[in-house]
Amino acid sequence: MKIKACHIWPVTMPLAEPYTIAYETISRVTNIFMRLETSLGVTGFGCAAPDLQVTGETPESVMRVCRETVFPQLVNTDPLRVAYRLEKFAALIEQHPSAVAMVDMALHDVLGKKAGLPLYRLLGGFRTRIMTSITIGILPVPETVAMAKAYARKGFRAIKIKGGDAMEADIERVVEVRAALGSKIQLRFDANQGYSESEALQFIELTRKAGLELIEQPCHRSDLGLLGRLTEKVPIPVMADESLMNLRDAFRMARGGLVDMVNIKLMKVGGISEALRIGAVARAADLEVMIGCMDEGALGIAAGLHVALARPMVAYADLDGHLDLINDPSDGAVVLKNGWLYPTSRPGLGFDIRDR
Repeated sequence: MKIKACHIWPVTMPLAEPYTIAYETISRVTNIFMRLETSLGVTGFGCAAPDLQVTGETPESVMRVCRETVFPQLVNTDPLRVAYRLEKFAALIEQHPSAVAMVDMALHDVLGKKAGLPLYRLLGGFRTRIMTSITIGILPVPETVAMAKAYARKGFRAIKIKGGDAMEADIERVVEVRAALGSKIQLRFDANQGYSESEALQFIELTRKAGLELIEQPCHRSDLGLLGRLTEKVPIPVMADESLMNLRDAFRMARGGLVDMVNIKLMKVGGISEALRIGAVARAADLEVMIGCMDEGALGIAAGLHVALARPMVAYADLDGHLDLINDPSDGAVVLKNGWLYPTSRPGLGFDIRDR
């Protein structure tokens, strides 16, 4: 089997509910979708969610590197030699992580379809479903509480609250949401790099009674010393997100004991293969793993889900980036029931984009 053709196209998707985090407000996103066509008629699909703030990419840069560098090295090659193909693109990950992630997804999709198995089973098949959190952006307290109650009514049992722009308001949001929901809902908090050391310590102290499950990226991504000090001082788990961009970062944090948990997002680390490598480092260092996401189509969420289902080192999932996207061409690539995510029963990533 050979790859006969590669196609990419951009899709801009408005969000049904724009949201705000510590450093920006998001109202629409552009994903790039990929289709690999093979000589045996097996077709693989992938998705890139470039984000200038996180991955350093734009939709234009993803399409350019694919057309100029990736496609010439894929056409007329064997897609089943996944590791060999991806090693050719390893040098691109630092500057083009979501572009490589898209290629990685499409190759794994071909592999699963050729094998006739859902990808998570090929990768290990540890579980068949996983609970996902759902995120509330920065909103006034009454609106935050109302949204949290609405999500709880829909069956979600894990809610992540965004903050980092105003510590006192963040405390009030967390405390009021806990009071409204009771003790059965897991609450997580993401500061998106927004806090100083004193703010992080004060926030954690004043929200202790709310029973936060974890705090995600409390300080700037480059301040690993502060991240390590907070991990040592505070009574709840500290998770790295923006500070974890690649395998080297994972090793550095594991070796230094700088965090308790890591959030692995396929778009920022370069895909499924790199996510599994980082997960192995995390497990060796006894760090818990969350599989997270960007604002990405359901196909990208499916790839993260298959990683989360495949291996035991994954303890948490935050795979909700598709839920508010309007006109997602991959809608239906995952199944959500009462806060639990399931794959489709089909081979590979479990979804074909049929209108391209």
